[in-house]
Amino acid sequence: MSSKVAPFFISKRFHVWVSLKLRFCSIPFASHVSPSETDRMRSDSGALESVTRSLKKNLHPESLIRVLDAMPDFDLSISVFKWASKQRNFHHTAKTFVHMLLKLGIAGRHQEMDFFLKEMLKLESPHKEEGLDHLINSFFMNDRIREALLVFENACLASHKISISTCNLLLKNLVSNKGDLQPVLFVYKEMVKTGILPNTETLNCLIQALFESGWIDLAQEQFHRMNKKRCGPNTRTFEIVISGLCLSGRVDESIKFLDQMLEAGFPIDIDFYENVIPLFCRVGKYKEASKLFKLMKAEGFSPGSYLYGVLIHSLSENLDLDEAIEQFEEMADVGVAPMTSIYVDIVNGYCKQGKLSQAMDFLRDYSVSEVEPHNALLKGCCDMGRFPEAIGFLGSMVGSMLCDNLSWNILIRGLCEKGEVGNAFKILGRMIVFSYVPDQVTLSAIIIGCCRKYAYQNALCNFKLIIANNMCMDSESCSELIEGLCHVNKIQEAVEVFSYITDKDGTLSTNSLNALVEGICHLGKVDEAIRIRSLACCRGVYSVPATYAIIICELLALNKEGNIRAFLSQILVEGCKIDVNLYSLLIHGLCAENAAREAALFFNLMVGDGFILDSETLEMLMSYLVKISHLHMVIHCLDEVFNNDELLTPPICNMVIGGLLKEGYKSEASKYLNMMLEKSWVPDADTHALLVGNFNLEKGGGTDKVNELDNDDNLSNILAEGLEN
Repeated sequence: MSSKVAPFFISKRFHVWVSLKLRFCSIPFASHVSPSETDRMRSDSGALESVTRSLKKNLHPESLIRVLDAMPDFDLSISVFKWASKQRNFHHTAKTFVHMLLKLGIAGRHQEMDFFLKEMLKLESPHKEEGLDHLINSFFMNDRIREALLVFENACLASHKISISTCNLLLKNLVSNKGDLQPVLFVYKEMVKTGILPNTETLNCLIQALFESGWIDLAQEQFHRMNKKRCGPNTRTFEIVISGLCLSGRVDESIKFLDQMLEAGFPIDIDFYENVIPLFCRVGKYKEASKLFKLMKAEGFSPGSYLYGVLIHSLSENLDLDEAIEQFEEMADVGVAPMTSIYVDIVNGYCKQGKLSQAMDFLRDYSVSEVEPHNALLKGCCDMGRFPEAIGFLGSMVGSMLCDNLSWNILIRGLCEKGEVGNAFKILGRMIVFSYVPDQVTLSAIIIGCCRKYAYQNALCNFKLIIANNMCMDSESCSELIEGLCHVNKIQEAVEVFSYITDKDGTLSTNSLNALVEGICHLGKVDEAIRIRSLACCRGVYSVPATYAIIICELLALNKEGNIRAFLSQILVEGCKIDVNLYSLLIHGLCAENAAREAALFFNLMVGDGFILDSETLEMLMSYLVKISHLHMVIHCLDEVFNNDELLTPPICNMVIGGLLKEGYKSEASKYLNMMLEKSWVPDADTHALLVGNFNLEKGGGTDKVNELDNDDNLSNILAEGLEN
C-alpha cells in the first residue's frame, strides 16, 4: 500500500510515531517530556501562548507536526492546531491533518476526530485521498478498526474514493475479527454507492463473511454472480466456498465445487492444500483428501509431517490401512520424520480391524521406540478381551524398557472393567515388584473392578485411600462407586463420594445421579435430594426427566405440593426436555397445588409435543378444570383427546361436555356430544340435564365469543327431543 501513497506521508519521523502504539494514550508519549513538565503545561494558563510564540517565528507544516508530536496534552494540541488554522500565511495540508487525526484516533478521542475529519475533507489538496488511505492503513497497524471505519464512513459521505486495496484491507480485517456481518455489508454498500468497483478480493471477503454468519445460500448466490460483476473467482474463492460448505455440514456440495475448480484448471497454491485437506479429513471425506494430497505432490509441493499426519490419521480411522502404510513409507522415502501420533494412529487402525499380529509386526518392523504406540496396542488387546496376549505383550514391553505407569494401568483397568479383579491384583503386584508406583489411575481402576464384582466395601476402602493420599479419582469410577453404594443402601457414603467429586470439579453420569437422588428421596430427605441435583447441575451434569420425576414423586408422597411450583421453575430454567411421565407428574402436582393455569399450560404443551396423558391422569385433570370452570384453557387441545380411541372414556366425555356447557362453549359441547354419540355412548343424567337446560337458554346467553348451538344439528335435536320425553 505504501507504494501507492505519496512520499509526502512517509517521513521517517511520522512512520516511527505511528508504529509505536504505546505512545498514543492519555499519558505523555514524548520521551523528553517529564511528568512534572506535563503537569505544568496543563496547569499553566499561558501554555498555548508559550507554544504559539515559538511557532510564529517558523510556522510551516513540518514545524507544526514536530510540535504536535512532542505535545502530550490533547486539548492543548487541538488548540494549537486550531490556532494555526487562523494564521494568515499558513494553510493546513493533508499531512498535518493526518498527524492530528492519528493522534486523536489512537487516543480514542472520536468526537474531536470526527470534527477534524470533516475539516480535512473540505481541504483542497491533491494528496487528500492518499491521506485518507494512509489514515485507514495506519489505524489498522495500530489495531484501531473503529477509527478506520470512521475515516471510511466520512470519506464516502463526502464522495471521496478510497483505493480498492484499502477497502479490501478494511473488509479483510472486519472478516478476520469474526464479528457482526453488518459492518462488512456497510463497507461493501458504501463502496458501490461511491463508485468503487469491487474486485475478486472484495467479493471473497463478502462471501466469507456471509458463510461465517450462516447465510450459506446467499453466499453461494454471490459466488455465482461474480462473473456478472466482472470478477472471476480464484483459488481463494473456491477455498472459502468449499470450507464454508464443509463447516456448515453440506459436504457433498463442497465436493461439487472442488470438482468444478479442478475441471476448470485453476492454479492451486500451497495454502489451499494445507487448509482444505485437513478439513476434508475432519468431515470424513478421506478419499477426496487423499486425491488432493496426491495432486499436491504432483504439482511439486512437499507436504510436511503435519499434512502427512492428518491424512494418515483419517485413513487409519476409516480402516484404509494399505493407503495409510503407503503414505507412511513415502514419508520415510522423502525424509519426513513421522510424529509419534502417526504410529499410534496406524496401530489403532489395526486394532479396530482385530489385526493385533499385524500391529505388532508394524512396531517391530519399523523399530518403533516410543512408548505411546506400544500402549495403544496394549489397549487394543484389552478392548478385545485378549488378556493373555496383553499380559505377554506387556512383559515384552518391560523387557525392552518400553513401559511406563500408563502401560500397567491400561492392563489393570482392562482387567477390572471385565470383572477380572483377581488377575488385576496379580498384575498390580508385578507392577510394584518392577518398581512402578501405583497411582490414582491404578486405584480408580481397582475401584471399578470391585464395583463390577459387587465388593462395594473394598471399593469404598480404596476410595478412602485415594482421599488419604490427596489423589484425584476419575469421574467414571466415582459414578460406578456411587451407583454401587446406592444399590446396597449406603446412601450417606454415596453422598460423601458425590461431595468429593464435586469438590474436584468432576462430573457424574446421569445414571449415578439418578440413583443418588432416588436413594436420598427414599430416606425422606427430598430437600437434600434437590440440593444434590442442583449442585450437580452447577457442575455440568444436567438432569433427565427421570431425575425430576423421582423428586416430584417424593414431594407428592410427602404432601409437599407447595414445593412443586418452585421446583418447576428450576426445570424450566434448565430447559429440560420433558417426557410423558414427567408431564403427568407435574400436572398431578400442580392440580394438588391448585395451580390451574400452570396445569392447563402443561397439558397444552404436552399435546403440542405429541404426548397424551393416561386415562386416569386425564380424568383427574378434566375433573379439576371442570370443577373450577377452567376447561376453556385447554379447549384447543380437546380434539386430540376425542380423537384418541384408546384414551377416551364415557366419564371423560361427560365431564368435558358438561364443563364446556357450564362455561358457555355450546358449539364445542355440541361437537363433542356428536363425537360421543358416534361412538354409541349415552351421556349421563347430569350431562342430559345440562344440555336440555342450555337449549332453553335465552338468545345471547353464555359467552359472546362462542356461536350458539345450531338448531339444524340433527343429532343434537334428536337427543334433546328424547330427553324431553
